[in-house]
Amino acid sequence: MAAQTFDSAYVDIDEWRETPQPHRYVHGGFKGTDTRFSLYFPSAASYQGRFFQHITPVPESEHLAQSATGQEDKIGFAFGAGGYFLETNGGGLSGGPGSDADPSIAGYRANAAAAEHSRVIAREVYGDVYGEDHRPYGYAYGGSGGAFRTMGSAENTEGVWDGFVPYVPGSPMAAPNVFAVRMHAQRVLRDKFDRIVDAVEPGGGGDPHAGLTSEESAALTEVTRMGFPIRSWFGHRTMGTHAFGTLYPAVVAVDPGYFEEFWTTPGYLGADPESSIHRERVRFDATVTHVLLRRDSPDLGPFAEQTESLQGGVDEAFKGAAGEPGTVVALRLTTVAGPEMLGAELAVTSGGAEGARFRLKGFWHDLAVIDMPDHDDTLSSLLALTAGDTVHVDNSNFLAAQTYHRHQVPGPEYPVWDQFRDADGAPLGPQRPFQLAPMFAVGAAGSLPTGKISGKMIVVACLLDREAFPWQADWYRARVTEHLGDTVDDNFRLWYVDNALHADSERQEHPTHSVSYLGVLHEALTSLADWVEKEIAPAPHTRYEINDGQVVVPDSAAERGGVQPVLRVTADGGKRADVPADTAVTLEVTAEAPADGGPIVRVQWDLDGDGTYEIDEVVEPLPRLTLTRHHTYTAPGTHFVTVRVSTQRDADPETPFARIDNLDRVRIVARPAPSA
Repeated sequence: MAAQTFDSAYVDIDEWRETPQPHRYVHGGFKGTDTRFSLYFPSAASYQGRFFQHITPVPESEHLAQSATGQEDKIGFAFGAGGYFLETNGGGLSGGPGSDADPSIAGYRANAAAAEHSRVIAREVYGDVYGEDHRPYGYAYGGSGGAFRTMGSAENTEGVWDGFVPYVPGSPMAAPNVFAVRMHAQRVLRDKFDRIVDAVEPGGGGDPHAGLTSEESAALTEVTRMGFPIRSWFGHRTMGTHAFGTLYPAVVAVDPGYFEEFWTTPGYLGADPESSIHRERVRFDATVTHVLLRRDSPDLGPFAEQTESLQGGVDEAFKGAAGEPGTVVALRLTTVAGPEMLGAELAVTSGGAEGARFRLKGFWHDLAVIDMPDHDDTLSSLLALTAGDTVHVDNSNFLAAQTYHRHQVPGPEYPVWDQFRDADGAPLGPQRPFQLAPMFAVGAAGSLPTGKISGKMIVVACLLDREAFPWQADWYRARVTEHLGDTVDDNFRLWYVDNALHADSERQEHPTHSVSYLGVLHEALTSLADWVEKEIAPAPHTRYEINDGQVVVPDSAAERGGVQPVLRVTADGGKRADVPADTAVTLEVTAEAPADGGPIVRVQWDLDGDGTYEIDEVVEPLPRLTLTRHHTYTAPGTHFVTVRVSTQRDADPETPFARIDNLDRVRIVARPAPSA
């Protein structure tokens, strides 16, 4: 494969556009490469000498930002923050295990070339105002796999960008291990999650292990010590296997021996005859009776596709390009497994697609639901399937993958693996001959993350993140500290966001449990520009401790730091009120903004638990407030009240940008009213 160079740029579109707001649009690429870029230039009156470049988790389209709205509107944010906006298609395929692609191209080289060339075009656009020597400041940001690519950009380039915001980052030991341990817990605990969630909810019993068997308790301890946020299990019904379906083929291809030894070699779970995993193993033959397309809108139950997902987002990018109506999404079979089975392989044993293998999300009634059907390696074979074709279903490898992390024990810089070491630090079980996770990290970042950054950086991580466990941001902070030493606080910040998940989306699936972190991301980018250009230091690090894999933050905003407000809601003075129905409950919220954050501008109340926040109060901008209201529940039962509080750096309650949210919940148990 010839090396790609980026010395011959071209422009094929250069035009003025009025929507979504007036701007000059420039599209182009580099000859002899697969790299394409889109540039969005605001008017000279709005431009303040900088640009923002978003980096997707995997290489995608350079046109994604055009359709985003609200908090997700990257172009609107960039214009409002005085910059032009740049995005690329990443330059082609990512590297990684089993790939012959040069990982440096998608990792950082393609984006760096586009960033450098954007300055050439910017001098043409704004030269009359800024002069021909104008050098715009540049800021790169990306989440999840895009965080790896942003870190790779910071570590492998000099002078291309001035600052970086990696968000919801992983570590070089993340994939596939964080997904493996989660899937193990999902299998073992699937019938106990409601009990676990209730225990850790406000006013619950407080002991998530109550009522668990020894195997179940061990699985919960294992996943919690590995870093899965125990408060985040409220989403257990729909979290599925997430990105594991894209990682799984590489695991099988690079380490096929594991999947044989797992069932036969002592020390692996599959070789333990007492393990429940043997009851879960499913292998059967079936015949396809119907092939269902996306346009058929089949009922896929918990495996239904999210129609409102945003392309390029950290929870969607791994799924591939946007799906077509004619894509096969499910197969109706003569024999199926139960809906509790997550993941399996389906091999076609006759017909036009004979020899093809597909990954399944799971089964819903008589449907086998295809995992990521839009991926190029799946799409063409799926279209060759017809009724009457025979298939073989086997979940053996998926079951084996669920404890792969136990056999990938890294060095002591990863203390969450201490549970798999003996007193001398040696691994307790058999180990694979190589570490697979760093190969995935190199494939994403272009090199193994080391913390040797150029420029300034603010990392944004989330305390309820189920895909990038929160401790991993601290791992990277430690590497940066090793590199920068006493100057680390002059160049680096880590902000944690409480009650926020992995997805960089405004809409929340469970709006009474989680908030969007996009406002913190906006604040990080704006603060980063002030730090670089004006030497105005951003808000300090969030203060935290890590206890057995769990990141724990102080209860007050003054102690916690960072930029997110902190609030506490009470019912009759506590986190739980037990009252007769038809009895008024006193609800009180006390909220506090951190010293270096914006003021509180909005308070929203959800009194019935439906996520609509029917009471929306714009308040006088304040650093601290206490509000009280009374509410009566006429229907007996358990009710949760959620209060969401917002701060904004410019005290603007209406703008979608840099609005930073947090929430708190309280439980009210209304007993039947005593009869007269």
